[in-house]
Amino acid sequence: MEIVTHFVNDSVEFYKWSLTIADKRVENWPSMASPFPTLAISCLYLLFLWAGPRYMQDRQPFTLRKTLIVYNFSMVVLNFYIAKELLIGSRAAKYSYLCQPVNYSNDVNEVRIASALWWYYISKGVEFLDTVFFILRKKFNQVSFLHVYHHCTMFILWWIGIKWVPGGQAFFGATINSSIHVLMYGYYGLAALGPHMQKYLWWKKYLTIIQMIQFHVTIGHAGHSLYTGCPFPNWMQWALIGYAVTFIILFANFYYHAYRGKPAHKGSKPVANGTSAVTNGHSKVEEAEVNGKKQKKGRTKRE
Repeated sequence: MEIVTHFVNDSVEFYKWSLTIADKRVENWPSMASPFPTLAISCLYLLFLWAGPRYMQDRQPFTLRKTLIVYNFSMVVLNFYIAKELLIGSRAAKYSYLCQPVNYSNDVNEVRIASALWWYYISKGVEFLDTVFFILRKKFNQVSFLHVYHHCTMFILWWIGIKWVPGGQAFFGATINSSIHVLMYGYYGLAALGPHMQKYLWWKKYLTIIQMIQFHVTIGHAGHSLYTGCPFPNWMQWALIGYAVTFIILFANFYYHAYRGKPAHKGSKPVANGTSAVTNGHSKVEEAEVNGKKQKKGRTKRE
């Protein structure tokens, strides 16, 4: 018991010390004063993962078609805004793409970048709705370990990023990821429009490939910074490398089972989060149900 007490006390003291080097610009921004709102939302997410399937077990799945269309295209707009703000702000601040330390000043461009990164953190909380929609639509096989791991960890880790390093090289990965999310949620939104969009959605496989390339680029970028002694916090660089490695392993496993491990089913349709088995932690490839034909007519719940 004494060991546990010492561990807790040391952890509290370490957290208090860490606050002395946190970015003072963001401490009064929504959800940034304390980690508890982020942790509470994450715990509610995990609780829903347990309770949601049990609630839906004896109920008909929701269709949520209009909701999915609005949600996915809204996420396209949000991620496009984040990517645009980061690109414009970093160019105006004359950021280096190879080595860029954090500037904690109140320069207008630095604050603009920090604000865009805060919105990026917020977007990771909004993305919890991906899982909510899967469960309400009874697409339980889509809620894989990769899916849950991605959604839960990104929200928490980016709170840490915004709290201590909302700028500098943190912009690099967020810019790439938000740009990929424009494509990804664009895919989901188009798929949600209906089966007639299938002929335009041949590129879902390449979204997964692009994401795996992203993780390799992240490792190379962080490794280069460590090798050259870039004055960006080393703890963040090592964390990025370790985190990216876990995604490479998980996405490679997903890619193999989705596209290599078994032959594609002829005539299979995309599904939308939605729908797809594509990316961002969305698990196995599943066949689309065309206008609910696999459901008894009139039994599926409508919006």
